[in-house]
Amino acid sequence: MGALLEARHVTKIFARGVLSRHRTAAVEDFSLTVDAAPPSVTAIVGESGSGKTTLARLLLGLIPATSGEVLYLGKNLRQMSSDEWQAFRRDVQVVFQDPYDAYNPFYKVDHVLSEPINNFRLAKSPAQRASLIEGALEAVGLRPEETLGRYPHQLSGGQRQRIMVARALLLKPRLIIADEPVSMVDASLRATILRSFRKLNQEFGISVIYITHDLTTAYQISKNIIVMYGGSVSEAGDVDLVVRGPKHPYTQLLIGSIPLPNPKRTWSAERIPVDGTGVSSNGGCKFANRCPRVMDICRQSPPPLFKTDEHRVAACYLYRDTAAIQTEEMDTVFVS
Repeated sequence: MGALLEARHVTKIFARGVLSRHRTAAVEDFSLTVDAAPPSVTAIVGESGSGKTTLARLLLGLIPATSGEVLYLGKNLRQMSSDEWQAFRRDVQVVFQDPYDAYNPFYKVDHVLSEPINNFRLAKSPAQRASLIEGALEAVGLRPEETLGRYPHQLSGGQRQRIMVARALLLKPRLIIADEPVSMVDASLRATILRSFRKLNQEFGISVIYITHDLTTAYQISKNIIVMYGGSVSEAGDVDLVVRGPKHPYTQLLIGSIPLPNPKRTWSAERIPVDGTGVSSNGGCKFANRCPRVMDICRQSPPPLFKTDEHRVAACYLYRDTAAIQTEEMDTVFVS
């Protein structure tokens, strides 16, 4: 059925000031395709500063790319008509990290649910509008009688976040981009919100791009995963392969840092010692300054994506004996 949303060689560079020569590539040469069908769940993970939120803003058309393009149904976001933008805003919804920022504290939470119904003319009567709202709330595990009529501060963080998921569901989108949706709620509520996303995917046929720094929740919800470092892809593919047997030293570092109840057990059999800090800017591998296995070639040119398994790629010269693929071919290793 073709691509619903597609990023082609997208790069976003920020400058410190108008006259400054310092440039930071928040996202560099990133490509991703979200097919119109079947619905998928793809996690994008990385530590703070890896480019995850900038990527989300690029995919949503909130900021322009320095180079490359983002396309919706084959049309560049920067070239769409007002009618095409209206369709894009309905098909591609977002759930942000802090749900409180999405609310006007002077309005009851009913307002944030009624607004998209009114804007997109989804209901022909107040009764139909009330029915749509109640159905969306129940779909995410909330009771309308315990939710409606309250102000944002009267609800928990988990309730506010699930209301934002219900708001997105009202529009019957084809894709939800969730940027750190559970990082500001209690651990006891994370499973509930993750179940809501899984339900949207499995029962409503909605694709999800799940952006997080938390590998454990990414593992729980996604089928495919993309690990980013310094704005570039380090490793990608089947979530089971990547999490259970990471190939890239950065992914190994992330996995090895996950705390477990038993301190003698780790997800990865190997822990990676790290002496250096910061993203390398010498034109080679961005992880070179922190990598315990760095080689001369790592500092000379950035590594391509090497296909280490049928359903996994890693941007690391440790696997230079395997076939390399182009950035835009990364999706070919994903599990459908």
